[in-house]
Amino acid sequence: QLQLVESGGGLVQPGGSLRLSCTASGFTLNNYAIGWFRQAPGKEREGVACTRSSSGSTNYADSVEGRFTISSDNAKNTVYLLMNALKVEDTAVYYCAAGRYYGLGYRLYDYWGQGTQVTVSS
Repeated sequence: QLQLVESGGGLVQPGGSLRLSCTASGFTLNNYAIGWFRQAPGKEREGVACTRSSSGSTNYADSVEGRFTISSDNAKNTVYLLMNALKVEDTAVYYCAAGRYYGLGYRLYDYWGQGTQVTVSS
């Protein structure tokens, strides 16, 4: 059974930080491209960051560049998304995904977690 499980979401004030985790079971994340995506109510799913840990490649959406950092820990089979300087506009359900092809387009990815809610509010 191939699964991705996100954790770390919650409620945070604007300007705060949150670290999301995505842990794989049934396969090794290092063999895949991994992406973080988010979806706010009524909006399309948006790619925010992606990585291919085997090569160290990373990409970020313009909206999060300089604030979010994607990283991986192969020993833990886990990918992280560190979110700093959070804005109200960052409120969304955040998903991690794994796929063969690297990029910020959600259609590139084959395996998806169930998502974790991030709410930025004062």
